[in-house]
Amino acid sequence: MLNQAVLVGRIVKEPELNETSNGTKVTNLTLAVPRSYKNNNGEYDTDFISCVLWKGVAERTTQYCKKGDLVGIKGHIVTRVIENENETYHNYTEVVAEKVTFLSSKKAE
Repeated sequence: MLNQAVLVGRIVKEPELNETSNGTKVTNLTLAVPRSYKNNNGEYDTDFISCVLWKGVAERTTQYCKKGDLVGIKGHIVTRVIENENETYHNYTEVVAEKVTFLSSKKAE
């Protein structure tokens, strides 16, 4: 069986390094990934994909990347079921990054 994801896209907002209660570094990113085909209106749609980065990958990415930077992410897909306060359940899917490649920085305005 295989669970592998490879994404190339732009970081949607500034990466922020956080720490879990046991001291593990973590960063959550949303990656804007344009589709490779046009929709019925002749435009390219974009998918916004949630990614989680742990430990050294999280530290390096928050240190060297910013909003708008183009990155490549190699990882695997995980799903979780989350129960909210009114006892409804939601499936949450994200990519756990194993490697982040810094491809380019967005030019300064």
